[in-house]
Amino acid sequence: MTEFCTPDDINLDAFADLCQQSVDRNDFPLATSVRQNVVIYQGEKLTAALEDDDEKKKVKGELHHCLKNGPGVFAIQDFYSDRNILDRSTQIFEEIIAREKVNRSIVGDHFAKVGENERIWNSFQKVAERDPHAFIAYYKNPLFAIVSESWLGPGYQMTAQVNIVKPGGRAQTAHRDFHLGFQSDDLVQQFPLPLQIASQYLTLQGAIAHTDMPEETGPTLLLPFSQQYEMGYLAWRDEAFKQYFAKNAVQLNLKKGDAIFFSPALFHAAGANRSSNDRIANLVQISAAFGKPMESINKYKMMKMIYPVLLENIGRRSISQRELATIIAIVADRYSFPTNLDIVPPQGGHAPETAHQLLKRAICEKWPYNQFEAAVDKHARDRQA
Repeated sequence: MTEFCTPDDINLDAFADLCQQSVDRNDFPLATSVRQNVVIYQGEKLTAALEDDDEKKKVKGELHHCLKNGPGVFAIQDFYSDRNILDRSTQIFEEIIAREKVNRSIVGDHFAKVGENERIWNSFQKVAERDPHAFIAYYKNPLFAIVSESWLGPGYQMTAQVNIVKPGGRAQTAHRDFHLGFQSDDLVQQFPLPLQIASQYLTLQGAIAHTDMPEETGPTLLLPFSQQYEMGYLAWRDEAFKQYFAKNAVQLNLKKGDAIFFSPALFHAAGANRSSNDRIANLVQISAAFGKPMESINKYKMMKMIYPVLLENIGRRSISQRELATIIAIVADRYSFPTNLDIVPPQGGHAPETAHQLLKRAICEKWPYNQFEAAVDKHARDRQA
Protein backbone atom coordinates (compact mmCIF):
# COMPACT_ATOMS: atom_id res chain seq x y z
CA MET A 1 0.00 0.00 0.00
CA THR A 2 1.27 3.43 -0.89
CA GLU A 3 1.98 5.86 1.92
CA PHE A 4 0.10 8.59 0.03
CA CYS A 5 -3.50 7.60 -0.60
CA THR A 6 -6.40 9.27 -2.37
CA PRO A 7 -10.17 8.81 -2.04
CA ASP A 8 -9.89 6.37 -4.97
CA ASP A 9 -8.08 3.95 -2.63
CA ILE A 10 -10.83 3.58 -0.04
CA ASN A 11 -12.63 0.23 0.13
CA LEU A 12 -16.11 -0.14 1.61
CA ASP A 13 -15.87 -3.94 1.90
CA ALA A 14 -12.69 -3.68 3.99
CA PHE A 15 -14.39 -1.05 6.14
CA ALA A 16 -17.50 -3.20 6.60
CA ASP A 17 -15.40 -6.22 7.61
CA LEU A 18 -13.95 -4.21 10.48
CA CYS A 19 -17.29 -2.78 11.56
CA GLN A 20 -18.95 -6.21 11.66
CA GLN A 21 -16.78 -7.28 14.58
CA SER A 22 -18.37 -7.94 17.97
CA VAL A 23 -16.98 -7.08 21.39
CA ASP A 24 -15.59 -10.02 23.30
CA ARG A 25 -16.85 -9.45 26.84
CA ASN A 26 -13.83 -11.33 28.22
CA ASP A 27 -11.53 -8.59 26.90
CA PHE A 28 -13.05 -6.09 29.33
CA PRO A 29 -13.23 -7.65 32.80
CA LEU A 30 -13.61 -4.28 34.55
CA ALA A 31 -16.71 -3.36 32.56
CA THR A 32 -20.20 -3.84 33.96
CA SER A 33 -21.81 -4.66 30.60
CA VAL A 34 -21.63 -4.30 26.82
CA ARG A 35 -24.52 -2.74 24.92
CA GLN A 36 -24.61 -2.48 21.13
CA ASN A 37 -20.85 -3.06 21.05
CA VAL A 38 -20.25 -0.15 23.44
CA VAL A 39 -18.34 -1.10 26.58
CA ILE A 40 -20.04 0.19 29.75
CA TYR A 41 -18.25 1.06 32.99
CA GLN A 42 -19.55 2.26 36.34
CA GLY A 43 -18.07 5.50 37.63
CA GLU A 44 -17.92 4.54 41.29
CA LYS A 45 -16.16 1.27 40.48
CA LEU A 46 -13.52 3.01 38.34
CA THR A 47 -12.98 5.70 40.99
CA ALA A 48 -12.41 3.04 43.67
CA ALA A 49 -9.73 1.44 41.49
CA LEU A 50 -7.71 4.66 41.57
CA GLU A 51 -6.74 4.02 45.19
CA ASP A 52 -4.39 1.21 44.16
CA ASP A 53 -1.57 1.75 41.65
CA ASP A 54 -1.85 -1.76 40.19
CA GLU A 55 -5.60 -1.43 39.74
CA LYS A 56 -5.16 2.03 38.22
CA LYS A 57 -2.73 0.57 35.68
CA LYS A 58 -5.25 -2.14 34.80
CA VAL A 59 -7.97 0.45 34.27
CA LYS A 60 -5.80 2.57 31.97
CA GLY A 61 -4.69 -0.48 30.00
CA GLU A 62 -8.23 -1.72 29.51
CA LEU A 63 -9.58 1.67 28.44
CA HIS A 64 -6.72 2.11 25.98
CA HIS A 65 -7.35 -1.34 24.53
CA CYS A 66 -11.02 -0.48 24.12
CA LEU A 67 -10.25 2.69 22.17
CA LYS A 68 -7.48 1.21 20.01
CA ASN A 69 -8.22 -2.47 19.40
CA GLY A 70 -11.78 -2.68 20.63
CA PRO A 71 -14.91 -0.84 19.51
CA GLY A 72 -13.30 2.59 19.92
CA VAL A 73 -15.90 3.87 22.38
CA PHE A 74 -16.88 3.32 25.99
CA ALA A 75 -19.42 4.83 28.36
CA ILE A 76 -19.13 5.57 32.06
CA GLN A 77 -22.39 5.48 33.97
CA ASP A 78 -22.62 8.00 36.80
CA PHE A 79 -19.52 9.86 35.66
CA TYR A 80 -21.13 12.45 37.92
CA SER A 81 -23.14 11.01 40.78
CA ASP A 82 -23.83 14.47 42.24
CA ARG A 83 -26.42 15.93 39.87
CA ASN A 84 -26.22 19.32 41.64
CA ILE A 85 -22.80 19.84 40.06
CA LEU A 86 -24.31 19.31 36.63
CA ASP A 87 -27.32 21.52 37.35
CA ARG A 88 -25.12 24.42 38.43
CA SER A 89 -22.97 24.09 35.32
CA THR A 90 -26.05 23.86 33.10
CA GLN A 91 -27.37 27.07 34.68
CA ILE A 92 -24.06 28.77 33.88
CA PHE A 93 -24.23 27.47 30.30
CA GLU A 94 -27.66 29.04 29.91
CA GLU A 95 -26.44 32.35 31.32
CA ILE A 96 -23.49 32.40 28.92
CA ILE A 97 -25.72 31.58 25.94
CA ALA A 98 -28.18 34.33 26.84
CA ARG A 99 -25.36 36.88 27.10
CA GLU A 100 -23.71 35.78 23.87
CA LYS A 101 -26.97 35.94 21.92
CA VAL A 102 -27.04 39.66 22.63
CA ASN A 103 -23.45 40.27 21.56
CA ARG A 104 -22.80 37.69 18.86
CA SER A 105 -23.35 38.55 15.20
CA ILE A 106 -21.65 35.49 13.66
CA VAL A 107 -22.55 31.89 14.40
CA GLY A 108 -21.38 28.58 13.06
CA ASP A 109 -21.30 24.89 13.77
CA HIS A 110 -19.41 21.74 12.85
CA PHE A 111 -21.23 19.11 10.77
CA ALA A 112 -24.71 20.55 11.47
CA LYS A 113 -26.99 23.26 10.13
CA VAL A 114 -26.30 26.67 11.66
CA GLY A 115 -29.02 27.80 14.05
CA GLU A 116 -30.43 24.41 15.02
CA ASN A 117 -28.06 24.07 17.98
CA GLU A 118 -26.94 26.33 20.78
CA ARG A 119 -23.15 26.36 21.03
CA ILE A 120 -20.71 27.65 23.60
CA TRP A 121 -17.21 27.68 22.21
CA ASN A 122 -14.53 27.39 24.89
CA SER A 123 -16.99 26.63 27.68
CA PHE A 124 -13.92 25.46 29.60
CA GLN A 125 -12.54 28.98 30.10
CA LYS A 126 -15.88 30.80 30.17
CA VAL A 127 -17.23 28.76 33.07
CA ALA A 128 -14.00 29.29 35.03
CA GLU A 129 -14.27 33.05 34.49
CA ARG A 130 -17.96 33.21 35.43
CA ASP A 131 -17.90 30.89 38.47
CA PRO A 132 -14.54 29.44 39.59
CA HIS A 133 -16.25 27.46 42.36
CA ALA A 134 -18.53 25.69 39.88
CA PHE A 135 -15.58 25.12 37.54
CA ILE A 136 -13.55 23.42 40.28
CA ALA A 137 -16.49 21.30 41.41
CA TYR A 138 -16.99 20.10 37.84
CA TYR A 139 -13.44 19.45 36.65
CA LYS A 140 -11.94 18.06 39.86
CA ASN A 141 -13.57 14.72 38.96
CA PRO A 142 -10.68 12.18 39.05
CA LEU A 143 -12.30 10.18 36.27
CA PHE A 144 -11.14 12.88 33.85
CA ALA A 145 -7.55 12.07 34.77
CA ILE A 146 -7.78 8.30 34.44
CA VAL A 147 -9.63 8.47 31.12
CA SER A 148 -7.28 11.10 29.67
CA GLU A 149 -4.12 9.33 30.79
CA SER A 150 -5.34 6.01 29.41
CA TRP A 151 -5.24 7.39 25.86
CA LEU A 152 -2.87 10.35 25.99
CA GLY A 153 -0.53 9.81 28.92
CA PRO A 154 0.54 12.71 31.16
CA GLY A 155 0.64 16.35 30.13
CA TYR A 156 -2.71 16.30 28.35
CA GLN A 157 -4.56 19.56 27.64
CA MET A 158 -8.31 20.10 28.06
CA THR A 159 -10.81 22.12 26.07
CA ALA A 160 -14.62 21.92 26.06
CA GLN A 161 -17.58 23.14 24.03
CA VAL A 162 -21.25 22.97 25.00
CA ASN A 163 -23.74 21.65 22.44
CA ILE A 164 -27.48 22.05 23.03
CA VAL A 165 -29.62 20.41 20.36
CA LYS A 166 -33.08 21.94 20.32
CA PRO A 167 -36.30 20.00 19.67
CA GLY A 168 -36.49 19.33 15.96
CA GLY A 169 -32.74 19.64 15.53
CA ARG A 170 -31.57 17.42 12.70
CA ALA A 171 -28.79 14.86 12.90
CA GLN A 172 -25.22 15.75 12.06
CA THR A 173 -23.53 14.20 9.07
CA ALA A 174 -21.33 11.21 9.89
CA HIS A 175 -17.73 12.25 10.42
CA ARG A 176 -14.43 11.79 12.16
CA ASP A 177 -13.10 14.50 14.44
CA PHE A 178 -10.19 16.83 15.07
CA HIS A 179 -7.49 16.91 13.79
CA LEU A 180 -7.89 15.60 10.27
CA GLY A 181 -11.65 15.24 10.46
CA PHE A 182 -11.94 19.01 10.07
CA GLN A 183 -9.83 19.11 6.92
CA SER A 184 -10.72 18.64 3.25
CA ASP A 185 -9.89 15.46 1.34
CA ASP A 186 -7.42 17.48 -0.73
CA LEU A 187 -5.46 18.35 2.37
CA VAL A 188 -5.81 14.99 4.12
CA GLN A 189 -4.29 13.10 1.19
CA GLN A 190 -1.17 15.24 1.42
CA PHE A 191 -0.41 13.60 4.78
CA PRO A 192 1.23 10.16 4.52
CA LEU A 193 -1.07 7.40 5.77
CA PRO A 194 1.06 6.58 8.85
CA LEU A 195 0.63 10.18 10.01
CA GLN A 196 -3.11 10.04 9.37
CA ILE A 197 -3.24 6.95 11.58
CA ALA A 198 -1.03 8.56 14.22
CA SER A 199 -3.24 11.65 14.45
CA GLN A 200 -5.99 9.73 16.23
CA TYR A 201 -3.63 9.16 19.16
CA LEU A 202 -3.31 12.91 19.73
CA THR A 203 -6.90 13.59 20.78
CA LEU A 204 -9.65 12.05 22.90
CA GLN A 205 -13.30 13.01 22.46
CA GLY A 206 -15.85 12.93 25.26
CA ALA A 207 -19.39 14.01 26.01
CA ILE A 208 -20.97 14.46 29.43
CA ALA A 209 -24.75 14.24 29.46
CA HIS A 210 -26.35 17.20 31.26
CA THR A 211 -29.83 15.86 30.51
CA ASP A 212 -31.29 12.41 30.16
CA MET A 213 -30.72 11.24 26.58
CA PRO A 214 -33.23 8.61 25.53
CA GLU A 215 -33.24 7.67 21.87
CA GLU A 216 -35.87 10.24 20.87
CA THR A 217 -33.53 13.05 21.97
CA GLY A 218 -30.89 11.90 19.46
CA PRO A 219 -27.90 10.67 21.47
CA THR A 220 -24.70 10.30 19.48
CA LEU A 221 -24.78 7.87 16.58
CA LEU A 222 -21.74 5.59 16.82
CA LEU A 223 -20.18 3.04 14.49
CA PRO A 224 -18.10 0.71 16.70
CA PHE A 225 -14.78 -0.51 15.29
CA SER A 226 -14.81 2.10 12.49
CA GLN A 227 -11.75 3.78 14.05
CA GLN A 228 -9.70 0.77 12.92
CA TYR A 229 -10.07 1.63 9.23
CA GLU A 230 -6.78 3.22 8.30
CA MET A 231 -8.07 5.38 5.43
CA GLY A 232 -11.09 6.61 7.36
CA TYR A 233 -10.11 10.28 7.15
CA LEU A 234 -10.45 9.99 3.38
CA ALA A 235 -13.61 7.89 3.56
CA TRP A 236 -16.14 9.59 5.76
CA ARG A 237 -17.31 12.04 3.07
CA ASP A 238 -17.87 9.23 0.55
CA GLU A 239 -21.57 8.62 -0.12
CA ALA A 240 -21.32 4.82 0.12
CA PHE A 241 -19.63 5.10 3.52
CA LYS A 242 -22.30 7.56 4.67
CA GLN A 243 -25.03 5.12 3.66
CA TYR A 244 -23.28 2.28 5.48
CA PHE A 245 -23.08 4.45 8.58
CA ALA A 246 -26.77 5.35 8.36
CA LYS A 247 -27.74 1.66 8.22
CA ASN A 248 -25.36 0.34 10.88
CA ALA A 249 -24.73 3.08 13.47
CA VAL A 250 -25.98 2.51 17.01
CA GLN A 251 -27.26 4.91 19.65
CA LEU A 252 -26.60 4.48 23.35
CA ASN A 253 -29.21 5.95 25.67
CA LEU A 254 -27.59 7.99 28.43
CA LYS A 255 -28.77 9.21 31.79
CA LYS A 256 -27.95 12.63 33.15
CA GLY A 257 -24.45 12.36 34.62
CA ASP A 258 -23.29 9.61 32.25
CA ALA A 259 -20.42 10.16 29.81
CA ILE A 260 -19.07 8.59 26.66
CA PHE A 261 -15.50 8.76 25.38
CA PHE A 262 -14.30 7.71 21.96
CA SER A 263 -11.43 7.80 19.52
CA PRO A 264 -11.58 10.84 17.21
CA ALA A 265 -11.25 8.34 14.35
CA LEU A 266 -14.57 6.69 15.22
CA PHE A 267 -17.32 7.47 12.69
CA HIS A 268 -20.03 9.26 14.66
CA ALA A 269 -22.70 11.95 14.48
CA ALA A 270 -25.14 13.65 16.80
CA GLY A 271 -28.62 12.24 16.29
CA ALA A 272 -31.87 14.03 15.47
CA ASN A 273 -33.79 15.40 18.45
CA ARG A 274 -37.38 14.23 17.97
CA SER A 275 -38.38 15.05 21.54
CA SER A 276 -39.83 18.21 23.06
CA ASN A 277 -36.78 18.75 25.29
CA ASP A 278 -33.31 20.20 24.81
CA ARG A 279 -30.45 17.71 24.63
CA ILE A 280 -27.52 19.22 26.50
CA ALA A 281 -23.98 17.89 26.43
CA ASN A 282 -20.62 19.29 27.43
CA LEU A 283 -18.19 18.08 24.78
CA VAL A 284 -14.65 17.69 26.05
CA GLN A 285 -11.74 17.49 23.68
CA ILE A 286 -8.51 16.41 25.31
CA SER A 287 -5.20 16.78 23.47
CA ALA A 288 -1.86 15.06 23.92
CA ALA A 289 1.14 16.99 25.17
CA PHE A 290 3.11 16.48 21.97
CA GLY A 291 1.40 19.05 19.75
CA LYS A 292 3.92 21.76 20.60
CA PRO A 293 7.27 22.85 19.12
CA MET A 294 10.47 23.01 21.16
CA GLU A 295 10.76 26.82 21.17
CA SER A 296 8.32 29.72 21.38
CA ILE A 297 8.46 31.67 18.11
CA ASN A 298 6.60 34.84 17.15
CA LYS A 299 5.76 33.84 13.60
CA TYR A 300 3.43 36.79 13.10
CA LYS A 301 6.32 39.16 13.74
CA MET A 302 8.51 37.19 11.34
CA MET A 303 5.81 37.36 8.64
CA LYS A 304 5.67 41.15 8.93
CA MET A 305 9.45 41.44 8.83
CA ILE A 306 9.97 39.36 5.69
CA TYR A 307 6.89 40.44 3.71
CA PRO A 308 8.36 43.57 2.09
CA VAL A 309 11.57 41.70 1.31
CA LEU A 310 9.62 38.90 -0.37
CA LEU A 311 7.76 41.44 -2.51
CA GLU A 312 11.08 43.03 -3.40
CA ASN A 313 12.57 39.66 -4.39
CA ILE A 314 9.50 38.86 -6.47
CA GLY A 315 9.76 42.23 -8.21
CA ARG A 316 13.43 41.58 -9.03
CA ARG A 317 12.63 37.96 -9.98
CA SER A 318 15.42 36.84 -7.66
CA ILE A 319 13.29 34.13 -6.04
CA SER A 320 11.66 31.19 -7.82
CA GLN A 321 8.12 30.03 -7.13
CA ARG A 322 9.48 26.90 -5.49
CA GLU A 323 11.77 28.92 -3.26
CA LEU A 324 8.92 31.29 -2.42
CA ALA A 325 6.65 28.37 -1.45
CA THR A 326 9.41 26.92 0.72
CA ILE A 327 10.05 30.08 2.72
CA ILE A 328 6.33 30.76 3.20
CA ALA A 329 5.80 27.23 4.52
CA ILE A 330 8.67 27.60 6.99
CA VAL A 331 7.66 30.98 8.38
CA ALA A 332 3.85 30.95 8.38
CA ASP A 333 1.69 28.54 10.39
CA ARG A 334 -0.05 26.13 8.02
CA TYR A 335 -2.57 24.91 10.58
CA SER A 336 -5.87 26.58 11.48
CA PHE A 337 -5.91 25.62 15.15
CA PRO A 338 -5.97 26.60 17.94
CA THR A 339 -8.28 29.50 17.21
CA ASN A 340 -11.14 31.43 18.81
CA LEU A 341 -14.31 29.90 17.38
CA ASP A 342 -16.44 32.72 18.76
CA ILE A 343 -14.62 35.12 16.42
CA VAL A 344 -13.86 32.75 13.55
CA PRO A 345 -16.70 30.20 13.62
CA PRO A 346 -16.86 27.23 11.25
CA GLN A 347 -18.74 28.44 8.20
CA GLY A 348 -18.62 26.72 4.83
CA GLY A 349 -15.55 24.70 5.67
CA HIS A 350 -14.52 23.46 9.07
CA ALA A 351 -11.14 25.15 9.27
CA PRO A 352 -10.46 28.92 9.33
CA GLU A 353 -7.87 30.54 7.07
CA THR A 354 -4.32 29.76 8.13
CA ALA A 355 -1.52 32.31 8.45
CA HIS A 356 0.11 30.47 5.54
CA GLN A 357 -2.93 31.05 3.34
CA LEU A 358 -3.08 34.69 4.41
CA LEU A 359 0.55 35.31 3.47
CA LYS A 360 0.13 33.57 0.10
CA ARG A 361 -2.98 35.62 -0.66
CA ALA A 362 -1.26 38.88 0.26
CA ILE A 363 1.73 38.12 -1.95
CA CYS A 364 -0.44 37.01 -4.86
CA GLU A 365 -2.49 40.20 -4.66
CA LYS A 366 0.57 42.36 -3.81
CA TRP A 367 -1.02 44.04 -0.82
CA PRO A 368 0.62 47.24 0.46
CA TYR A 369 2.45 46.70 3.71
CA ASN A 370 -0.10 48.56 5.85
CA GLN A 371 -2.90 46.30 4.62
CA PHE A 372 -0.83 43.20 5.26
CA GLU A 373 0.20 44.34 8.73
CA ALA A 374 -3.41 45.00 9.71
CA ALA A 375 -4.52 41.60 8.40
CA VAL A 376 -1.75 39.81 10.29
CA ASP A 377 -2.57 41.63 13.51
CA LYS A 378 -6.25 40.73 13.13
CA HIS A 379 -5.37 37.09 12.41
CA ALA A 380 -3.32 37.01 15.61
CA ARG A 381 -6.11 38.59 17.68
CA ASP A 382 -8.67 36.15 16.29
CA ARG A 383 -6.66 33.19 17.61
CA GLN A 384 -6.51 34.50 21.19
CA ALA A 385 -8.84 33.24 23.87
